Amino acid sequence: MVQVQERPALRRGLGTGRRTAWSLAAAAVLCQIPYPLVSGPWRDALTVVGVVVFCLASVAAAALRHGVRGPLALFTVAGLGGLVVEAVGVRTGFPFGAYHYTGSLGPSVAGVPVVVPLAWIMMAWPALEAGRVLAGSRKRAGTIAARVRTAVIGGWALASWDVFLDPQMVDAGRWVWSDPHPGLPGVEGVPLTNFAGWVAVSVVMVAALDATSRRSVRPHAGNGTPGGPAVVLYLWTYASSVMACLVFFGRPQVALAGGVLMGLVAVPLAVRVVGAAGRRG
Repeated sequence: MVQVQERPALRRGLGTGRRTAWSLAAAAVLCQIPYPLVSGPWRDALTVVGVVVFCLASVAAAALRHGVRGPLALFTVAGLGGLVVEAVGVRTGFPFGAYHYTGSLGPSVAGVPVVVPLAWIMMAWPALEAGRVLAGSRKRAGTIAARVRTAVIGGWALASWDVFLDPQMVDAGRWVWSDPHPGLPGVEGVPLTNFAGWVAVSVVMVAALDATSRRSVRPHAGNGTPGGPAVVLYLWTYASSVMACLVFFGRPQVALAGGVLMGLVAVPLAVRVVGAAGRRG
């Protein structure tokens, strides 16, 4: 008798979680659309608001997939971990290279704007889900080989996003590199050490996030979409970043470099999502 009463409640809770996660994902997209169309204080405010809403969407997606375990893992590994890495980075130059924040991103903790660890949270979860989708069958999700593939693919998914992020933030005056040379071809103003540091940190972060949140996975939490709203947000970030660099920011070389590097994950991920949608149809 108890089970009969609990199951509808669980289904209602899951339905509410889906609506919340997808609604926040839609809100995150809506916050990003006007970003290249505004400037000055409006762009400053929209930067922070966009990160916060995207962060909430990722937290909701993590909760939808794993219950309480997901957000706890996300805040601990990506939030606290991102803050520690950034605090070490601004003091020592390791592992990204020597840089400093300009103070335009709002209040700081340990020399790091609060919005920065929130940005780690916002993209770490979509990157993890992208890695999980492309790593292989759920039946082998718990094997060491599958976890290694998830860490490598998800880590690359997260690190390659910075090919778009860093030039944009440098151009906007959010942070400054002491010596931006040498850099990735076409990505002026950002040292190659930054990308190398991102790859190393991202692989470790995604591996830790996968390990700490793996239990209690809800395989159909995203209404049948592989990876749920987090994967949709990852694909949106890829497509909108390429378009913004081409059309609004005057950075066609960044669009090409980021389009290729982030596309190594985003393109096969899109194929997987479209294929899944076709099978459902």
